[in-house]
Amino acid sequence: MKQLFEIDLHDYNQDSKIFRRPSARAIIIQKNKIALVYSQKEKYYKFPGGGIGINEDAHSALVREVREEVGLIVIPDSITEFGSVMRRQRSNVTPDTIFEQENFYFFCRTQDLITKQELDDYEKEAGFVLRLVDINDAIQVNRNYRSDDFFNEITIRREMMVLQMVSDYLAEINAVNA
Repeated sequence: MKQLFEIDLHDYNQDSKIFRRPSARAIIIQKNKIALVYSQKEKYYKFPGGGIGINEDAHSALVREVREEVGLIVIPDSITEFGSVMRRQRSNVTPDTIFEQENFYFFCRTQDLITKQELDDYEKEAGFVLRLVDINDAIQVNRNYRSDDFFNEITIRREMMVLQMVSDYLAEINAVNA
């Protein structure tokens, strides 16, 4: 998969151990809107998705995470690569550790059925809900996002940058098809 960009804060000791947490994230376009997770508490948008388990491939993780976070059922045959973003920074949890996360973004379609969310405690606390929004509105919300948690700010900055890339990509496709 092609790398879209890299975020490396270089705020860690090169000799630190590395904690790797790859993730799969869904780009779901429905009726000229994008399906995103909205945090009612923190007021940001993110792509549905999350960590890829040890014995799990990216597609399986994508299907599982989208169902858990927003209750949408991904159609496996519809999954296509968009690109990845590598993120490296000092861990906010474990001292002397580098947090390294390659985020794999995939376009996909979902069934019309919406099932019940299965949120982790931190996701419940953040008030995760499914929102179908205009992509430019989501970009603007994330552009204005500020948090006391710098780790969250980097996450939302990454999501904003990918949202902009998706918006540009969709504009190109629409121009070609016009």
